Amino acid sequence: MQDWLVVAMRTLLAIVVLFIMTKLLGKRQVSQLSLFEYITGITVGSLAAYIPLEVDGAWYLGVTSLCVWVLVSLGIEFMQMKSKKFRDVMDGVAKVVIKDGKILEDNLKKERMTTDELLELLRSKNVFKTADVEFAVLEPSGQLNVLVTKENSPLTPKNLGIKVAPEQEPQTVVMDGKMLDEPLATIGLNRSWLSTELEKKGVALENVFLGQVDSYGQLYIDLFDDQLMVPQPQEKALLLATLKKCEADLEMFSLSTKDQSGKKLYEQCSKQLEIVIKDVKPLLSR
Repeated sequence: MQDWLVVAMRTLLAIVVLFIMTKLLGKRQVSQLSLFEYITGITVGSLAAYIPLEVDGAWYLGVTSLCVWVLVSLGIEFMQMKSKKFRDVMDGVAKVVIKDGKILEDNLKKERMTTDELLELLRSKNVFKTADVEFAVLEPSGQLNVLVTKENSPLTPKNLGIKVAPEQEPQTVVMDGKMLDEPLATIGLNRSWLSTELEKKGVALENVFLGQVDSYGQLYIDLFDDQLMVPQPQEKALLLATLKKCEADLEMFSLSTKDQSGKKLYEQCSKQLEIVIKDVKPLLSR
């Protein structure tokens, strides 16, 4: 058999073996690698490259070495799941590098991190002053997790005492100009509803690059032609405006009528509607 054909066949074999073993090692083998996993990834890749090119030698020895590496890696992962101490030795432990706005230089030196590197990681978290940091933890993966002080934390509905309904996952109902039936069925809609919504916007289905429906049933679309602008859904804004108009009308009726019983009824309805508007405003304002 010719050498080029042997190399091609062994390359295909190496790809299959490498794929199977990578699946065995799990997803962490390609993201957030520990030191040992990093070494394993390099070694396994080198051995896989050795297998197809060793034409004259015992190429199967490369497969044997590859299997040993994978078995050792699986054994280490098993030990890590069973033992916290073993996990700390292999992966390392998280280190606090900032506490109460003060940089802990000793911990920074232990991690061999410079001040510039620390500031760069802080900027990636949108933090530009160390004084704004309650504490920052450097994870074994090298990521920096930051908790800013209360006065510098973003304002949330919870801080304002506002209850917000849970947001459901948006469903992609149009992709590359084609309707997707399964996402439509997931949110209880159908092709007829989608066609009607596209007709309201004056858009043909084949011109839609991407279409998504949010948890409130509003359709957002992106067209193939980036020069064309599609108006955003206004159903929620119109509903809020209608409710406020009804409240204003009730107050006007209350002021214009001379019938005391009718005036009292209008005032009660106006107050009840005001409570309803206050409750639904967080949902209709976003």
